[in-house]
Amino acid sequence: MNANYLQQMFGLDGQTAVVIGGAGVLGGALCAGLVQAGAHVVVADLTEEGCKARVAALEALGGKASYCLVNVTSRESIEALLATTLKQTGRADILVNSAGVNAGSDFLDATDTDWNRIMTINLTAVFQACQVFGKHMVSVGSGAIVNIGSVNSHLPLSRIFAYGASKAGVLNLTRSIAHDFGTKGVRVNCICPGFFPAEQNRKLLTQERVNNIMNHTPMHRYGEPEELIGALLLLVAPKAGSFMTGAPINVDGGFTAAWF
Repeated sequence: MNANYLQQMFGLDGQTAVVIGGAGVLGGALCAGLVQAGAHVVVADLTEEGCKARVAALEALGGKASYCLVNVTSRESIEALLATTLKQTGRADILVNSAGVNAGSDFLDATDTDWNRIMTINLTAVFQACQVFGKHMVSVGSGAIVNIGSVNSHLPLSRIFAYGASKAGVLNLTRSIAHDFGTKGVRVNCICPGFFPAEQNRKLLTQERVNNIMNHTPMHRYGEPEELIGALLLLVAPKAGSFMTGAPINVDGGFTAAWF
C-alpha cells in the first residue's frame, strides 16, 4: 500500500473543518474521521458539555480540535461560528451540516410546533449555514460543504413526514447551491444515511418498524456511525473528490436500491 498516495488523495493537512452537530453520535464519528485525516476540527453544537467531551475525544486521537457553541435556529449564531472559526484557525475549508431532529406521528395528529421545529433545524439551518460559510468560501475561491440528508431524501417513510420533507429539501437545496457555486471553487454534496439508530430516532423504532427496515435492507443490519467516514472523506478531500458536486451518496446498506 502506498501511504503517500492515500495521503495525497484523501489527506486534509492544514485544513479546518467545521462540523455543526459535532457533539452528536453521527457528527462525532464524522469529526473523528476528519481529524484523523489531518484537519483541525471545530466542533459546533448547542451545549458546552457535549462540545468539550467531543474535543477531548478528538485530542485523544492525536488530532487538533476546538469548539464553538452554536444555536442553528439563529443566523447570528451561525455567523458568530464562522467568525470564531476564522479567529481560532485562520480559515474555514470544510463545512459539515449534521445537526438534525425527528418526531413521529400520524399525519392528522402532527402539530405546527413539531413541523416548524423540524423544518427550522433540519432545513432552514442548513440553508443559512451554507449561505454564511459559502460566502466566505466563494470569497477565497475554495471549499467543500457536505450536508447530511437521509434515505428520506429519496423515499417517504411512514409517520415521519416532516422529517422526510425536510431531508428531501436538503438534497434539493444541495443541488441548487452546487449549481450556483460550480465555477467558484466550492463543491457542495450530500450524504444520505440509511438507518443508524441514535437517541433522536430510537424511540420510533417499534418492533414492527424494525422488521420492516430489516426486510427492506439487503445487508439486513443497521449502519455503524464510522461507516459514514469514507463517503465524507471522498467528498471533502480536495483531490479525491475534485470533480464531485451536487451529488448524493447513499450509505444505507442498499435500502434505496431494494425492491420487494
